[in-house]
Order: sequence, then structure tokens, then C-alpha cells
Amino acid sequence: MVAEPNNWGRFGPDDQRGTLNLLTPEVVLGALASATSGRVLSLAMPIRGATSSPAPTTVPHLRGRPLPQHFMSVDGGDYAAGARPVGAGLRVADDALIVTHHGTTTHMDALCHMWSGDELYNGHPAARVRSYGATRCGIEQVGGVVARGVLFDVPRHLGLDHLPAGHRISPDELAGPDLRPGDVAVIRTGWPAVWQRSREEYWSGQPGLSADAGRWLAERDVCAVAADNAAIGGLNAGQLADEALEDDLHLILLHRHGVHLIEMLWLEELSASGRDEFVFVAAPLLIEGGTGSPINPLAIL
Repeated sequence: MVAEPNNWGRFGPDDQRGTLNLLTPEVVLGALASATSGRVLSLAMPIRGATSSPAPTTVPHLRGRPLPQHFMSVDGGDYAAGARPVGAGLRVADDALIVTHHGTTTHMDALCHMWSGDELYNGHPAARVRSYGATRCGIEQVGGVVARGVLFDVPRHLGLDHLPAGHRISPDELAGPDLRPGDVAVIRTGWPAVWQRSREEYWSGQPGLSADAGRWLAERDVCAVAADNAAIGGLNAGQLADEALEDDLHLILLHRHGVHLIEMLWLEELSASGRDEFVFVAAPLLIEGGTGSPINPLAIL
């Protein structure tokens, strides 16, 4: 059992959903009131994969991670070469997509993604994470997320285009509407825009939440924390966190408090809209035992 304040046992000894349990029907209906114009924005980066082009490298990603692969099992060239149509005049294209989502595309982390010691969130045995997937706290436990989203546009608040790579966001810098239990805290650092200017600068480190800010969010019972950086917390030039184990953001939020993490969002249009309160919608794929899933989160303004 972890020693510092946590949510282990709060939602029952068998719980695998963490603070997503706060999204009761009443909370979801209340969240829908945050939409006033009906405008819908995607908060996802594109999945750009190809086996014979540099396309995957043109989207922000962590160095060294396996990039998306997108290829066709059947395409127009097959028919031009004499492949038989499916039926009279009927042709079909079939594609295959391989995505290793952590560090390469917009995704949600499952509660089994990271832990310390021999236990996952809520005391589930870490030995239940097997070579074929996690039999506890997998991404299939999430279902759909419909919640009130609150944008903390930190660079805008500080008068910057983006935060410096070494910046760690303090609780005092999280200025916006008051958080309510079951909200999704959406953190903008502006860092993805650096990719277009310089990939080496993007890889030089990343700004992110401080440990104190992570604990501050957990105390306010958010159901998820979403950010446009690659790890919620900051990264150094080695693409690792500098914090000690007790201050690691994944351990604070995922492991101790059961708060799901959503990483690598694209928040520039949302920032430009001037809206800091909206309906947040996301649904991971039903990957049984998955440590995460690509998602296309939506903001309904």
C-alpha cells in the first residue's frame, strides 16, 4: 500500500476505474451545460503513417519510439495489375494500421501503465500485467468519458507563445474556472508548436506539471488530466523525468490517485477560441489489457 494520500480503496477493493467513478449520470448531465455554441473541435494530432515515406516523422513524437505504420493490404494498384474484383465491377481498398501510442500520438494511459513496487493502482497485483496484456486496470475499463473540460492555458496566462522547456507548472499558475469533482483538467504548454520550428528543440526537453500541481489537481478530484506535452510532467533532454520517484507525475496521478492521463493533445485551436470551459468527450479503443489507447478527444464549445 502506498504511504502518501491516495484513492486506494475509496471506490471499493476491486475498483479498476479510479476517479472516472465520479462521472455519475448527474455529473455527466451537468457537464453538458458547458456547451453553449455547439462548435466541435478535435484535440488530437493526426496519425500519419506510411511504410514508404517520411510521413510518420512529420508529427511530434518522442525520439526512439516506434512510429505508426499504415499500409494497404489491397489497393488500386492491385486491380490495375489484374486482381479480380470482389464482384461485378466492385472493388475495395483495405488498410492496416499499427500504432504504438505512448509517445507517438494522442492517447490515454490506462491505470496499469505505470506503478511502483509490486502493486498497481488500488493494490492490484502487478504480476497480473502479462505478456499478452494486463488482466487488471486495462484501458478497456475506461469506457467513454463525457465530462466538463477546463482549459488551463498557462502560456497565455503568462503572456507567452509556449512555455520554456525547463518550466514546471506550479499550482499558482493553474488559473481558470474552479474545478469540480469529475472534471477533466486540460493543460496547455504550447510545446507541440515548437516541432515545426525545430525537432531538435522539441527533443531538448519539455515543460509540464510540477509534482505539487499534480497533487493539487488530485486533491480536486479531477477524473483525468490531459496535456499537449508527452508526459504530463516535464522531461529533460534524455526524454526522462528529473523528479524523484515520490514526485513522478505518473505515480502521483495514475498509481496513487487513479487519475487517467491523456497526452499529446493539440490545443492551439482551443486556445484561440478563448474558451476555458467546454464539454470534453473521449473514448479509448476496447483493447483488452491495453496499457493505453489512441483517442480523438473532442471539445464541444
